Amino acid sequence: MKVWITRHGQTDLNKKQLMQGVYDEPLNETGIAQAEETRKKIGDMKFDAVYCSPLKRAKKTAMIIGGVSEEELIVDPRIIEVNFGKYEKKSYKKLGPFMTLYWMLPEIIPAPKTVEPVSSMVKRSRSFIEDLKKEDYENVLVVCHGGIIRALCGVLENRRNGIKWRPRPQNCEIRKYEL
Repeated sequence: MKVWITRHGQTDLNKKQLMQGVYDEPLNETGIAQAEETRKKIGDMKFDAVYCSPLKRAKKTAMIIGGVSEEELIVDPRIIEVNFGKYEKKSYKKLGPFMTLYWMLPEIIPAPKTVEPVSSMVKRSRSFIEDLKKEDYENVLVVCHGGIIRALCGVLENRRNGIKWRPRPQNCEIRKYEL
């Protein structure tokens, strides 16, 4: 099984450099164009299944890249973005030292209070991947978010700490894995 993982297209909060975790922000025009461009790049690829986070930005991206209707999406809450708690919608530049250090070095710095810890992200990702392995798909698209992609990739690459934090996933960047 080939697993194609991508981050949603741009939102206005991305453009303004504001943290957006579980806040349900839709794609902006640039985000829609990014998803359409990614669809063009992959050509006539037909996915056996298209999984996505329950958030609007992931659903819209999944429909465009996956070439499916909303009814055909497999929405899975385990691949929702990290809950940033009190840091939701805060400027990247005004997060304060604890959140800034955590987001730069989650391998070392524990999550601040109200922020979902890496261990939770890895647990959700591992559960999702284990269930995906039980399916008989040839090509699967998974559309989610920058934070949870880091855990999904870490699980797929059997990283000791369960995360692949760098490089940061770009909007609509495709990462391919073989299960």
